[in-house]
Amino acid sequence: MTSLSSFKNPAGYHLLSYGTLLGSTLFQSFIGGIIAFRVLPRPQFSTLQKNTFPAYFILQTVTPALMILTYPSFSSRLSPFSTKSSKDTLAFYLLATMLVTGIVNMVYVGPKTTEIMKLRKHQETKDGRKSYDKGPEPHSAEMQKLNKQFGMLHGVSSLVNLIGFLGMCWYGVLLGEGLSL
Repeated sequence: MTSLSSFKNPAGYHLLSYGTLLGSTLFQSFIGGIIAFRVLPRPQFSTLQKNTFPAYFILQTVTPALMILTYPSFSSRLSPFSTKSSKDTLAFYLLATMLVTGIVNMVYVGPKTTEIMKLRKHQETKDGRKSYDKGPEPHSAEMQKLNKQFGMLHGVSSLVNLIGFLGMCWYGVLLGEGLSL
């Protein structure tokens, strides 16, 4: 196969999509997000995350969809469920897991978390103190409720993201098996 004809092979796009998904998830989850939390003041960190996460969640949704469409065994059949190989079936379930986790964060958890952040901002104005301020006085009942909702949503998003990431890693090992000689 000549080098230019390789651009017609869906496997190349599959691998590029996988690399983009794994790399961006690894960086956002374990490097960039943690560094930003440590070095930015909380309001700037919040603004950064609020503007970064929609694009991140779109990427986490689009790339697994592209991977499903370009998976070599799937792209040559009408349905991924018609695969004869148990390896192909596992690959499909891992790809579907990645896709679903991206969709869950993009469609529900991310927007709901942003909504709670806005409500906390309004409550901060009413209460005259930040949602994260420590002090001898407890937060208002409304702020406590919003903080609890935010914490729960953040935890759910982190868990969903971790499930997707573990699926990506497992898929990478499965993909690597196909590269072994």
